[in-house]
Amino acid sequence: MSSQDKSPEDSSAPLIEHLAELRTCLIRAALAFIIGLFACFFVAEYILNFLAEPIADILRRRGEVAQLIFTAPQEKFFVLIRISVIFGFGVSSPFIGYQLWRFVAPGLYKTEKKAFLPFIIASPVLFLMGASFAHYVVSPLALNFFIGYADIMPTVTAMITGTESQTLDTELKTRFLGSVRETLDVVLKFIMAFGVCFQLPVLLTLMGKAGLVSAAGLRNVRKYAVVGILILAGIVTPPDVVTQVILFVVVYGLYEVSIWLVVYVERKRNTFLKEQGLSDDDLFKPENDANDV
Repeated sequence: MSSQDKSPEDSSAPLIEHLAELRTCLIRAALAFIIGLFACFFVAEYILNFLAEPIADILRRRGEVAQLIFTAPQEKFFVLIRISVIFGFGVSSPFIGYQLWRFVAPGLYKTEKKAFLPFIIASPVLFLMGASFAHYVVSPLALNFFIGYADIMPTVTAMITGTESQTLDTELKTRFLGSVRETLDVVLKFIMAFGVCFQLPVLLTLMGKAGLVSAAGLRNVRKYAVVGILILAGIVTPPDVVTQVILFVVVYGLYEVSIWLVVYVERKRNTFLKEQGLSDDDLFKPENDANDV
């Protein structure tokens, strides 16, 4: 029997060896995370400036000083720690993923390894695409809406009440003084939300490969998907129609791409089944049922 034809049970090791290997992988992953955390802490200030660039650019265009404040002595320190943890995990995630793959891969067939490899590569790439889209497109639009809202509403109120020509020197004025922590929270929420949304093709394609969804089924629930994406756009983005439309178009486009990817997966599976003289029922039939027959 060739090495490619061996099943995972043929090369199984005792349980204690698996646990020891798992412990080694976890220790290496933890060390990689700690190293990434300390490495990112020394450049956390530059990362913070990069994340705050959209709001800094908005403040410059408004003729204001591009600055963020902190209202507690420890606030900025813990903001930098938080950045170090998040980006440290991001930097070390390839090595962590490799360690997990080393532990799982011996229990997979060669064909299964080839099947999962494209998804393992595509997932972080799509996440970075979603994060970049959020940082360079969504965050500037959303932050501009929120900050500009303070200027729009007094003007609209004055026009409605007919007091726009009166002096407003005696009225209470509001001014934006951005908190480092609150601004980082908003920016990171956008980055994480869009990074996860961009995982939609990977998720649906994996489900299609496992036989949990089909291209025909995804087409049939398209109208429900449209409603769900609209609700998601309303929750994730601010009450700004432009931003909501952008998110809807992007996520719905990913949904349509996912349908074509599932079609491709189904065609490959059908070709394989025809070559083997099998059907879908045979492929997903439980092993016990086959033995009973």
